[in-house]
Amino acid sequence: MKKEDKTNVMRVLDGKKISYESHAYEQDQSLTGEDIARILGEDPEKVFKTLVTQGKSGAYYVFVVPVKEELDLKKAAKASGEKAISMIKQKELLPLTGYIHGGCSPIGMKKQFPTFIHETAIGYDKIFVSAGKVGFQIELAPSDLLSVVNCKIADIII
Repeated sequence: MKKEDKTNVMRVLDGKKISYESHAYEQDQSLTGEDIARILGEDPEKVFKTLVTQGKSGAYYVFVVPVKEELDLKKAAKASGEKAISMIKQKELLPLTGYIHGGCSPIGMKKQFPTFIHETAIGYDKIFVSAGKVGFQIELAPSDLLSVVNCKIADIII
């Protein structure tokens, strides 16, 4: 991969000497997470999406869940210690995280928010998350993701 093809996520992982494999696919905003898993030839249970939320307190939280699953807002609120959690508006994503919809990664956000990953992730040797740009995914060990982002493991899906 050429230097200019590296995303911020890849640079963060390189800087921390964390092993990963990058995967590129045809960029298309209409692709779902399940479509991307199929393109990569992977089980959708191993491909995770990054969701950004805001608690009733005003604090922001990041949740990483399998692409074919849905975040349970009540479980998310409980995991984060909030009374209630709601998804942020799409227009808030870029200024808040530095990422656009379809390219949001838990790694390398403008600010590190409390992050929770669904408990199934630790059952796999490798999982996939966005590499911070539409058309790019990274594959890494869940333990490496936990260490670089300081995630908490939780039951957060419906």
